[in-house]
Amino acid sequence: MLLSLENEVDPDARYLGDALRSLLTEYETYDYVREGGRPDLTAYDDIDGVVVGGSTAGVYEADDHPWMREEAAFVRELVDRGVPVLGVCFGHQLVNEALGGRVEHHGLDHRLVDADLEPDPLFDGVNSTIPAVHGDRVVALGDGMEPIAATGDYPYFAARHRDAPVWTVQYHPEFQESLLPRITADFGWTDSGRSWDDVTTDRTLRNFERLASEYSG
Repeated sequence: MLLSLENEVDPDARYLGDALRSLLTEYETYDYVREGGRPDLTAYDDIDGVVVGGSTAGVYEADDHPWMREEAAFVRELVDRGVPVLGVCFGHQLVNEALGGRVEHHGLDHRLVDADLEPDPLFDGVNSTIPAVHGDRVVALGDGMEPIAATGDYPYFAARHRDAPVWTVQYHPEFQESLLPRITADFGWTDSGRSWDDVTTDRTLRNFERLASEYSG
């Protein structure tokens, strides 16, 4: 079972987190925006790993959202303990910043991109056509992190820790074509000429479930 960390500050944008959790086999949710602090992993039975979810907030807004610093400290604890972690979009940025990396605002990107994916088990069955919806980018990876995916203008599109079972991806694995009308209404969309028929990013979550179970078992 996975623990999903909810980080969305805009109630109207929480549908992406809901979509992500709908693809998980079994999960519990901890809402960092409303609860802050840190979840007590001993309060959950059979937690194999943690998914750090997305947000329309930026990691550089911690003065306005103090729970971000609390969550960053929790992430460092998970890394130290060897608990499997998957960071998604904002989670990609938070994990890397928590480990000493740097995130900057870049401007909204909303299109299907072509990603160069390294042969990592997180990407088993994941095609290179990937939907990107984000406004911030990791510009320096955290300590111990190394890139495992890149696009033409984003060298740190995904990363993995060298020594701990930690993966982070800039993209939303839950973003399927069925969400496109709502994404377009909220953020806009740019036609890059690529086909949704080639999108298999949801397999990222199944792969992480498998990896987390293997590491925790």
